[in-house]
Amino acid sequence: MLNKFITWIKNDPVKIFWLAGMAGTGKTSIAITLCRMLQDDPDIALGGTFFCARSAGSIARTEVRRILPTIAVCLAGRYVEFASALLSELALDNRAAHKPVSDQIGPLLVKPLVAIANKTHPIVFVIDALDECSNERELAHLLAIIADLACDVTVKVILTSRPEMHIRETSVAKPELNTILHLHMISENEVMSDIRFYLTSTLQAAAPGASWFTNDDIVALTVLSCGLFLFASTTLKYVLDPNNDDDRAERLGKAMSITMQHTVVTTTMVRLYDLVLTDAFCANTVDDDELQKIKRILACILTSRASLSIQALAELIEIKPVRLRASLRRFHSLIHFPLSDVEPGLRTLHASFGDYFFHRSSTQLRAAASLGHNTLARGCLQRMGWDDLCFNVSQSRSSYKANDTEPSCRFSLSLVYACLHWAHHVDAASDHSKFDLEIEMFVWQKFLFWLEVLNIAGKIGVASGLLRIAISAVSSISSLQYVA
Repeated sequence: MLNKFITWIKNDPVKIFWLAGMAGTGKTSIAITLCRMLQDDPDIALGGTFFCARSAGSIARTEVRRILPTIAVCLAGRYVEFASALLSELALDNRAAHKPVSDQIGPLLVKPLVAIANKTHPIVFVIDALDECSNERELAHLLAIIADLACDVTVKVILTSRPEMHIRETSVAKPELNTILHLHMISENEVMSDIRFYLTSTLQAAAPGASWFTNDDIVALTVLSCGLFLFASTTLKYVLDPNNDDDRAERLGKAMSITMQHTVVTTTMVRLYDLVLTDAFCANTVDDDELQKIKRILACILTSRASLSIQALAELIEIKPVRLRASLRRFHSLIHFPLSDVEPGLRTLHASFGDYFFHRSSTQLRAAASLGHNTLARGCLQRMGWDDLCFNVSQSRSSYKANDTEPSCRFSLSLVYACLHWAHHVDAASDHSKFDLEIEMFVWQKFLFWLEVLNIAGKIGVASGLLRIAISAVSSISSLQYVA
């Protein structure tokens, strides 16, 4: 398949390649591998990439308007001629990157691309997981623009997504404009061969010469995967959990005992998620208080609006980082958490886990999304009540110099997150009235300091929007209406 991409880039006159596939079939893995290959190919230029992701813990990774500016920055880093032309365009309109995609395309790509029109090698853009963008209408505009761009400019575009209706009905799906490869329709024998190879090589690399798995086990896991790469990768993360080296044979047995039926992909993952969570919430090792705490932590990770660190989430939900990390260790196969407590990146490995946890898991294990929003809403408001949000929070040495002339001030991630997202979590909470007192105290005691944080962080433009969201959620608070 990777060879097909390279051949298409170098020889096929069609400008758009759309890789479509159901959730978990390996689209992103292929896109990442392809990008690495393109970076090493002297005859092809990887112009820019954007990997959309709802599970990445960053709202920016789902915003359609971030795609073209990101690609433009990537291309500017590769070609000085493009960078110079882009700067000239931005000098004429420095707000171009913040406008609708139909107004971005000219100044950010089409006009600067003229400066590198003499390049003889193909310039390739890769945009992954389009179905995870949050605004379907603006995504349709972007895809129409990409179709026009590919017709008019010497670039090639590789797109990946689920075969969603709102994508299939756009112009990028026209046969004359693109090559379409449906990943979930590839020969079953070919897919099974790849998954078997993946399982074999990963197990042998993790445990050379081990006797706790056999070739029959690998064959059985290959059959259980039903052609779903996500199932295979999640199963291996579960079996090879570094915190349970001694239990690998037992964990492999549990994975093998899943009774599979020939059914849809989502059922396959539900059964695997059931196994992982049932094992993690084993009654012999987790009491009811711990169970509720873990459910609260998972709900917060799934509903957070930006990538958090262990330290930041611990501060927002009032738990020690070491205890938070200990609670997450049993979810190694489902949750990515950085090695450092202060490094952002806490997220689920796949967006499907959120749908499972909130809607498909057993009653005992299930939680409502409002649990995460309730916890984070209170945590954000309480975090802004800490003493570090105070007069001259930016530690400026002058009251008359502009902020950008002062020494930079580094706020903690938990404080920045709280200042940027408190209103969204309050709005999504199950009972807005529970936050009346905290919001009242925030408005009268911390409001100006909050504005200073937003200003230093370059986000002062979101202040009015956050206040409008809060007013709509808790309109009974007179002080908030007065400030707004």
